Order: sequence, then C-alpha cells, then structure tokens
Amino acid sequence: MRIVFFLLETFFFFLVAAALLRAWMNHLRIHMSGQPGRFAIAVTNWLVAPVRRVLPSSLAQSRIDWGSLLAAVLLCLAYGVVWLLLASSVSSAPLSMEAAVGTVGTMAVRMLVRTLLQGLMLLLLGYAILSWVQPHSPVMAILERLCSPLLRPIRRVIPLVGGVDLSVLVLIILLQVGLMLLG
Repeated sequence: MRIVFFLLETFFFFLVAAALLRAWMNHLRIHMSGQPGRFAIAVTNWLVAPVRRVLPSSLAQSRIDWGSLLAAVLLCLAYGVVWLLLASSVSSAPLSMEAAVGTVGTMAVRMLVRTLLQGLMLLLLGYAILSWVQPHSPVMAILERLCSPLLRPIRRVIPLVGGVDLSVLVLIILLQVGLMLLG
C-alpha cells in the first residue's frame, strides 16, 4: 500500500506543482510559450480553463492568477479525498464525517505547502546547476526571473563570498527547514 500512496502523492505533486508554477509565471508576466510554461499549460489547462470561466470578472482581471491557484487548491482537496478513501479501505475503523472533513482538509493543506516548498527547491536547484554548467542557456533567463524575486531579500542580507552567491544555498536550507517543520 505504501507504493500506492507514493504514486498517488507523486501524481498529485506534479499536477499541483504545475498549477502553482503556472500561477507564479503569470504573476511575473513570463511568456508561457517557452518551457516550462508550455508544460504547465499542457498539464493544467483541463482544470484551469473551466475554473477561470466560473471566476468573477474582478478576480479574472487581477494580476494574481486565481484560476491556477484555485486549481491547485482543488487538486490538493482531490488528493485528500483519494488519500482518505484509500486509507479507509485498508482500515477497519469507522470515521465520522467531521473527522473525514478534517482529514481531507489537513491532507490538502499539507500537500499544498509541501508541493510549494519542494517545487521551489527544484526550481532553485535547476537554477543553481545551470548557473554553473550552462549560464547562457535560454531556460536560464526564465529560471532567473522565477527565482530572483525569492532570492532578492536574501541577497540584501548575505554578501557575495569570494565572488560566489550563497543566496540559493541559504534559501534551499530555509525551504528544507520548512519541510522538516511540516513533518
């Protein structure tokens, strides 16, 4: 059963991460025609497009991509429901409606936060590796735009050490601490 739960979590991680990436790219006004924008659209458009149609026009015209964010939340809730159904199928203990709703909500929030933290770590790792190996890669410009708003406050505090920017390492450590606290 652990394999099933792992596969379930991995599947929903990619869907939620793609929706969050799409929201972040739209917020930063990054053109979605290149990678990873095309990937995010291909993976999430089946849910984001209908969600955007039901949003009020005031939210649809906001700088925040509420359609993608709401899609990420809906995916996390779906993960919580599927997780609960699988867990209750192997457990013989009955679950009250309040406990079921609480479990789904808790699982959804944990999935959303964990996906956000792990997704940021993946972006930062990709950014760090490409900055060392292929700093003039076309995707490097997109990664720079995705990561720099997160790194800017850290760069103000931590200076270059021997010409090396340690802000990525510091942010990865902070994200790792956040994941440990999430437990």
